Amino acid sequence: MINLTVNGIEHSLDVEADTPLLWVVRDFLDLKGSKFGCGAGLCGACTMHLNGNPIRTCITPVSAVAGQAITTIEGLGNPDKLSSVQQAWVEHNVPQCGYCQSGQIMSATALLASNPKPNDQDIDNAMSGNICRCGTYPRIKAAIHSVANKSATQNSDLFTNASVIKSMESK
Repeated sequence: MINLTVNGIEHSLDVEADTPLLWVVRDFLDLKGSKFGCGAGLCGACTMHLNGNPIRTCITPVSAVAGQAITTIEGLGNPDKLSSVQQAWVEHNVPQCGYCQSGQIMSATALLASNPKPNDQDIDNAMSGNICRCGTYPRIKAAIHSVANKSATQNSDLFTNASVIKSMESK
């Protein structure tokens, strides 16, 4: 049995220890927002947060994250209350095909949580592990800058469920 905390909810799952986290989240928890891209941790489509930091879940064995706080794209917001980053993605019409966007949003959210006022180089560095075949990079950068330019009070929902997630991380 592997014990996982995903989006603030504890799960006890009977899975093989070397199963990639991506497949556990998608197949056992039925959270389909994170995508399989390359299977080698190179494209970023599978990005989730582990204790607030972006990780590539297609190459992360579930045993390596047991007992830690995992956040998926579903944990950032929902259709009724988008996170600031998700809202910026909509406002800047970022997605084209949309396949990579959950990973892009997860990386951007982690960047803004650690660096609320990133410059272009900071954004390029943080987002370099996320590939967008449609080439929406200028819109991604504009969306990140728009979130960064909002006041701190407006960004209080950067992680819509931040208080739940942070409380789980401290346990």
